Amino acid sequence: MRFQITAFSAAMLAAATLPALAQSTDPAWLDAVSEQLARDEQCLVEYYVNIREGELAGRKTFEARAQCRDGRQFDAARTEPEAEFSFQLCQIQVC
Repeated sequence: MRFQITAFSAAMLAAATLPALAQSTDPAWLDAVSEQLARDEQCLVEYYVNIREGELAGRKTFEARAQCRDGRQFDAARTEPEAEFSFQLCQIQVC
């Protein structure tokens, strides 16, 4: 009986730590991009590509491409001190 309780306790402890292991490693500012895209463009973000943070003339810059569930893609950009991201719909380009 003692082994069953210990095994149960170990399983519960492992289950309790799973959410911490599954947390995203994406930068926190991507949450703001997701919220703004949902509000402004009705885009539910599936994933991001080309995530970049940089600096321009002493101001922090943030850029990423968002893939929406409906297949659209948006380039998002923001330069501090701006609070909102600007979005540009990515379209097929022919060279």
